[in-house]
Amino acid sequence: MRAYELMVIISGNLEESAAHSWLNTITKSVQNAKGTIHGTPDWWGKKRLAYPIKKQDDGYYAVFNITAAGGALDETERALRIADDVLRHKLLRLPDDEAARRGMTVSA
Repeated sequence: MRAYELMVIISGNLEESAAHSWLNTITKSVQNAKGTIHGTPDWWGKKRLAYPIKKQDDGYYAVFNITAAGGALDETERALRIADDVLRHKLLRLPDDEAARRGMTVSA
């Protein structure tokens, strides 16, 4: 299992409740890929973007700490890439020491 951090920027044109429903969608997608989300997603709320993305100036930010097998999140990432409501996403593999610091036990 590998430790990942997933940051998602959801369209600021949505209502906050609709943006929160994306958290459930992403959680279900990770669980379907046999991954686990550690803790609750870190919801940053609506923030001004540094530059316009898809002609939008605001977005809802959320950060997930995930453990999953290598390549298991490919389908989740593909779904985020084609979703109209997701402006940007970034999936990073965490180094083992950072995963341990966050309390995400990883056995490579």
